[in-house]
This record gives sequence, C-alpha cells and structure tokens, in this order.
Amino acid sequence: MIESIKNVKEYPKEKTGFIAYPMGGIGAGMICLEGTGALSHFSIRNKPDVHNEPNVFSAICIKVKKGKNIAKVLEGPVPMYKIFGLGKDMGNGLSGKNYGLSRFRHNSFRAIFPFGIVYLNDEKVPLSVKITGWSPFIPNDTFNSSLPVAGLEFNFKNESNEELECIYSFNASNFMKTGAGNERVVKLDRGFILEQPSVQDKPWEEGAFCAIVNDPDVKVNCSWFRGRWFDTLTMLWNNIEKGIVIEGSYPEGQMPSPGASIYVPFALKPREEKTIKLMLSWYVPNSDLRYGKEFEGDVNNSGVGTGCCCNCECNVNEKENRKETYKPWYSAKFSSIIEVAQYWSQNYEKLYNKTLRFTKCFYDTTLPEEIIEAVTANLVILKSPTVLRQTDGRLWCWEGCYDTSGCCTGTCTHVWNYAQALCHLFPELERSLRQTEFNESQDERGHQQFRASLPIRPSGHDFYAAADGQLGGIMKVYRDWRISGDNNWLREIWPKVKSSINYCIETWDPDREGILKEPHHNTYDIEFWGPDGMCCSIYLGALKAASLMAKFLGDYHTLYDELYEKGRKFLEESLFNGEYFIQKIQWSDLKTKINIDEMNDENRELFMKEGPKYQYGSGCLSDGIIGAWMAMVCGLGEIVDSDKVRKHLLSVYKYNLKKDLTDHSNPQRPGYAIGKEGGLLLCTWPRGEKPSIPFVYSDEVWTGIEYQVASHLISMGYVNEGLDIVRTCRQRYDGTYRNPFNEYECGHWYARALASYALLQGFTGIRYDAVDKVLYIKPNIKGDFRSFISTNTGFGTAGVKDGKPFIEVVDGEIEVKEIILA
Repeated sequence: MIESIKNVKEYPKEKTGFIAYPMGGIGAGMICLEGTGALSHFSIRNKPDVHNEPNVFSAICIKVKKGKNIAKVLEGPVPMYKIFGLGKDMGNGLSGKNYGLSRFRHNSFRAIFPFGIVYLNDEKVPLSVKITGWSPFIPNDTFNSSLPVAGLEFNFKNESNEELECIYSFNASNFMKTGAGNERVVKLDRGFILEQPSVQDKPWEEGAFCAIVNDPDVKVNCSWFRGRWFDTLTMLWNNIEKGIVIEGSYPEGQMPSPGASIYVPFALKPREEKTIKLMLSWYVPNSDLRYGKEFEGDVNNSGVGTGCCCNCECNVNEKENRKETYKPWYSAKFSSIIEVAQYWSQNYEKLYNKTLRFTKCFYDTTLPEEIIEAVTANLVILKSPTVLRQTDGRLWCWEGCYDTSGCCTGTCTHVWNYAQALCHLFPELERSLRQTEFNESQDERGHQQFRASLPIRPSGHDFYAAADGQLGGIMKVYRDWRISGDNNWLREIWPKVKSSINYCIETWDPDREGILKEPHHNTYDIEFWGPDGMCCSIYLGALKAASLMAKFLGDYHTLYDELYEKGRKFLEESLFNGEYFIQKIQWSDLKTKINIDEMNDENRELFMKEGPKYQYGSGCLSDGIIGAWMAMVCGLGEIVDSDKVRKHLLSVYKYNLKKDLTDHSNPQRPGYAIGKEGGLLLCTWPRGEKPSIPFVYSDEVWTGIEYQVASHLISMGYVNEGLDIVRTCRQRYDGTYRNPFNEYECGHWYARALASYALLQGFTGIRYDAVDKVLYIKPNIKGDFRSFISTNTGFGTAGVKDGKPFIEVVDGEIEVKEIILA
C-alpha cells in the first residue's frame, strides 16, 4: 500500500487550503486535487486555467432509517481565502459555486509522488474517507506517462458498529461547453462524456471530458433538472440528500442536460471498507497556440524586445491569417475521447501498479526527508501546463504559467539549464529539446534563438543569443550523450554543436582569451558587459564538453583546449577576490559599442558615473560559479579550482542566505519571499559598491537557484549548509501561505525549480555513464545509504551496503561493467 511508505510529510487541515496537486500526463493538461479533496485548476484546453473550478464534486449519502440522511460533499471545509479573496465573483456571494453544500469537518493531506492522498473524517459521520489522486508516471515510458488522464480512488471505511447503506456520486456540470449552443452530454454504460463539438472558425474550442467508474452497480444520470437561478444545483443536492438514484438521459434533439452524475450504491458492515475507482480523461485535439517569427511578415509573439515573453497571448488565429497551430501529442495517438477512455479503463490497473513500483522504488531511500520532499514537490511541474508535447513527440515548454496562459515562450534555454529531472527520468524527451535547439532554433551561423517557435519550426533570429543558454546546451549535449550511450546520436548532432560553440567564440570571445567580454544576454533578461564568474564558468564547461566530444569523434579540439586553459587561469586569478567570483564591468575597448545619444538625460548621467545598467560588479552572486555546478551534474568533473569554488559557495551561504527578510528591501518582485520568511538572495554586495541599478532581479529569491547552490554545496561536502538552504526554501512552501506543490517564479510551476533533482546527485554522487557502462558513486554521506537511480534503460536503487557499492534494478535493465566508489 502507498501509506506504508514512511518519512512523508503530512499537512494538517490548517495547512491544506492552498494545496493543489497536479494530475495529468506530460504535456497533456492538468486537473488538481486540492488538499481538501476538491478538484480545481482544470487546465485541459492546452493552456493553464488556474482559477477554473467548475461545479464538479463527489458526494456521499448515508441512509438513516430514522431521521435525516447524512449527505456530505467529499471534501474538507472550504478554505477561507476562497470566500473573499482575490478570486472571481467574490462580491456576488460566489453564485454558482457548490461551497455552501455540507462538507466533512476535518481533512489532511499527504503527497507520495505522483499520488496525492486526502483524509476526511467527521465526528458526526460514521465513515472515514481516503481519496487518492494520481496519474501514470513511469520513467522511460513516455507513452503512458503522457496520457490525458487522472484517477481518483475513494476508500470508505465503516467506523461504526452498524451496517451502513451508502450512495457515492460523482457530479459534473458541463464545463466543456463554450457557449456555441451545440454542447452535448452523452450517457455511457459506466459513465458519461461532457462534450463541446467543433465550432466553425474556432476548431480549438472542440473538446470532451469523460468520467467512468468500474463498478458493477454503477448508475448514470444525464438528465439533470433544467431550470433557472439555482434550480439545477438545488435539485441535484435534494436528490443526493434523499438518496435518490436517477438513471437516464434526455432524448436527442432536446435541450441537453446541464451536467451528469454517476452513482454507486453500496453497503458496508462494521469496519468493512470499499474502494470506488473514478477514471477521468479528456480530449482537446486543437489549440490556438502559435508563437515565434520565422520570416518577414509572420506574426511574432516571442517578446523579443527584452528576451522575456511578458505578454504571451496569441493572436495568430484570426480567420484571415490562420496558420498551423499546436496540437497535443495524444491527438496523434487517439482519434477521440472514447479511444482515450477505453485505453485508460482497460489499462488502469497495469498503469497503477507500474506507477506504484516507481514510487516505492523512489522512496526506498535513506536520504533526508527534506531532500525527497524538495525533489518530489517539483516533479509535479512535469504534470503541469508548463510542459507541452506536440504530435511528433517533442517537448516544448513554457518557463512557467500565468493564470490563463503560459509564461515566457519556447523552452527558454537558460531557464531549462537548471532543470535536472527530465534528463534522468525521460531521457528521450530531454534529447528532443536538444534536437530543437540545435536544428530548428539554430541558423547556419550557429546563432540559437533561445526561445523555440510553436509549433516547432525554424525560428527567426532577430534577437541576441543567450550566452548561458547556448553554452549550457553544449554541456547538456555531453550529459545527454553519456546518459543515453547513443554514439550515433552524438555523431548526428555534433556538426551543429561545433557550429554553436564556434559562434559563441566569435561573438563573445573574438580575441580568443577564453572569457566572455562582449555583452552577453543571460537568464536575468539583460546583458552582462565584461567577464563575469557566472557566464565565464559556463563557457569553460562548454569548452571542456566540446573538447571531450571532439576527441571522441576524432575531430579538431585544440582551440577548445587552449581557450579553456586561458579562461580558467583568468577566472581563478582575475575574477576571484579571495572570497567569491565577481564581474569586471567593461564597456570600452569592445567591438560592441553603446550609443549614449539614445539615452535620456538621467540614464546618460547614470551611465557616465557607473557604466551600463544591470550589472553586478563586485557583488556576491548566488549563480556566480554555476558553470562548475553544471559541470558536476553533466559529468564533466572539475573545471575551476575546487578550493575557490568552495570559498565562493560558502560566501554565498554566509552573505546571501537570510533567515528573516524583514529588514531587506526588494523593489522588484517581493512575493517569492517576504517579511519574516527566509531565502537565498540572488545577489548581495558585502564589500559595498552596489550599482544604483543592478541586474533587474538582484534582490529576489528564486527556488531554482536555492536548489542549485544547495546541491552544489552538498556535492562538495557541506551537507549542513546545503540542507539549511533547502529547509529555508521549503518552509516558505509549508502550506501556510503558498501551495507546497507550486514553486513559482515568473509564473506557476516554474521550470527552474526542477534544479531540486540535482540534490540526489549532490548527496550521493551517483551517476551512470551509459557510454562506458560505469556507475559512479561519490557519496557525501557517511556509512551505508540507498538512493534512487534512473537511466536510459531502467531504474532502481543504488548506494553502499556493508561498506560496498551496489545497484538493484527494479525496472528495465542497467548494464554495469564497473562500479567506482570514490
């Protein structure tokens, strides 16, 4: 059973109000299970819809021989913030919501990825209830892990000394309808379909939602009361309270039912239990999503003015200007909602067991609880609308999600640099990102558009390349090659990789010094002028990766080696101030010139005093040696003197980690960490000399960078310091003010937070090289330990037992010729 898994945090009622746990396939859309048991965040139309909480609920009626039946919505109390907060329709008394229906008094929540479990009880109800929500998640099984489905299992236990006669019901208004007037509610043998057929000139409005219960006694009602005002919900609840089971549907041609219900009558003897399995699926085969610019006159929604896509609304589907738009992967595998629902129903038990096998394996670990919590809390990003998967199987991702649209287009390379989960759990999908970066997003010069077009196609090249993103991509090619063991894949992509690294050299290091002096765009959405520890360390990692790949393929690599040695010497001798790595701001004697005549008076005056805006200079940047971290997670080994790297990381810990931000002023985006909360600041200036206008996010706290620094510290033996950062981060997400399963930055479910997966490697040093068939274990834990490992061909557990290294394969195969324990 799932509950047998130990060391999993339980959220009490007072910390469940903000919980919304994503369920759905990779790139297939999402429905959230709330900490109360409610369903919300219905985002199944190929885009986020965070406040979409339709009238969909499960209920239980317990028939009482003498007196009034007990009827409850299968949820805990409605969170107080929903009653009057920042949501919609608050001032109108929440008309149309089912919040006023009776609920259980007590609830709690546990997350055992990908399972979310809600516990309900009420001293006036003789049943205890457990709701388990989930969707398939099986490493390397990209088909079954990308299905547009979710499962809910309702377990009822009779806690009384008398037999109970009960009726479970699942009730859903037709939330798929768009107002076109041609919606349908279709009755099935064991469930129903809510359908919005295709609408002329708006094909993206077509969609369907299906609910099925596999129970021999199921009854289905597709003939809800059709009335005005609150008639429909009133009559629905009247029937639930009275224990009335209606079965039927309206004749074809009549006004359709406003919704549908599934009923399962059952009886329970004292202490007896029953589980009802509800299978949800959806099918929205079209969208109105199209982004990018590939030729003059094409519609451009890439937000290239700043490199940050701040307005992601799409407008290319005007009738007179319609072009190809994104279609979800599943629409090429299934022709209808019926096919999806049938596959889900027929394979439910098999997929449940396979997913549970992964879950048990992942949690079969001796690593600290907060590490597992941080990793699994962010794996839900892969189930969120942040991720899309198009019909050819390739991923295309946002950075995060606004409430009703994606945020920042195109699998932004310098954001996804941080994400370390996908490459281990689904290497095939990770390599699809490299395919896009080095093909459709790269031109003949080697310039990469760091935001891919959607649908994926050749991109325009009318903005800067991103130095950290493009150079990081070269490191990730090396990583993905060693993970996959596919030498042919490396041979195929190598010409494009070589073109990319040569472009980087020509553009940012034209004098062949091994450093980036020319202005270089980066993840802070600005350009750094002059060499800096952050981007120069990524440059070193890319040079080393390019050299190693070139050597393997028998290609020229001398230039990469020479530049690497020059750059490393400069970084260690000129950019290290004894405590941490810095930036040497430079804007003169460069090939790129600044036109001060285009500045207004105050900007020109500031420039004459300090130079370009948005630099960090002598600041202690948390990302200041990130290239060394990327080298570690990519298997490239040391690229900068380890002692200096240690000193930098300890300085970041000393200066940038704040346990209380009350005295910290942040004029940027304070909502990530505020007031008495703690967090790791992106940058501080312990020696003074803070620019008047430093880089634009410098006073903020980003969880992805917290995990980057924490995992890097731990990998170098500073376990307590790394854990301190992780705990400080996760304390902000303990359910009091935020959803513990939505670490946000520029949007919900922000991709950078997937850096948390690197905590596993930081702790254990476990890395499998599929090229050489070697398993490396370099633990920062004393004594024996166990930890999860996932490779291109299987997953299992590895570690040290009785002082000796081991690997136990749970699924698939992992060929190991040698284990090296350091």
